Amino acid sequence: MKQLFFTLLVFNLSFSQSTTSVEKSIFGVQTGILGIWMHNETRLSDEISLRTELGLDFGIQGNDNSTTTAMIPSLRLEPRWYYNLEKRVKKGRKTANNSGNFLAVNTTYNPDWFIISNKDNVSIISTLAFVPKWGIKRTLGNHFTYEAGFGIGTFIVLNDYEVDNKVAVDLHLRIGYTF
Repeated sequence: MKQLFFTLLVFNLSFSQSTTSVEKSIFGVQTGILGIWMHNETRLSDEISLRTELGLDFGIQGNDNSTTTAMIPSLRLEPRWYYNLEKRVKKGRKTANNSGNFLAVNTTYNPDWFIISNKDNVSIISTLAFVPKWGIKRTLGNHFTYEAGFGIGTFIVLNDYEVDNKVAVDLHLRIGYTF
């Protein structure tokens, strides 16, 4: 009888422990020095989420005579692996709203659909970027978040005449609100 009781107790304890996991779905807005974005993070597994993002990236170009500023559309798809969630829980730290360190592959498409600029007749060439990166995300209170990340990858200039690969650097510092 004691063995049965002990077996049932161990079995119950092993299944009653909750595993730490990324949130099922998070909607939010973020802003930084270089734009404003709406995003959704959807859980794919306990440690992996898929972030989709729609926003406006800020750009600036200048010469001796004038400076041109522009906001261009940005579409992002970014799988994220939050690799330290269990460690954060063991240390008593928050994991709400996917607070943790992550590795990601950022895929960004900047189309030439429209441009908001301080000058007339400004155009861009559409680009597609692939950047592996490391980042952190933290929650302040219940809804406010901040993120920082860095990565180096490549971007492709998409025009009618040629396809040209260039080096892309992704450095982001953002604050946001999750709903």
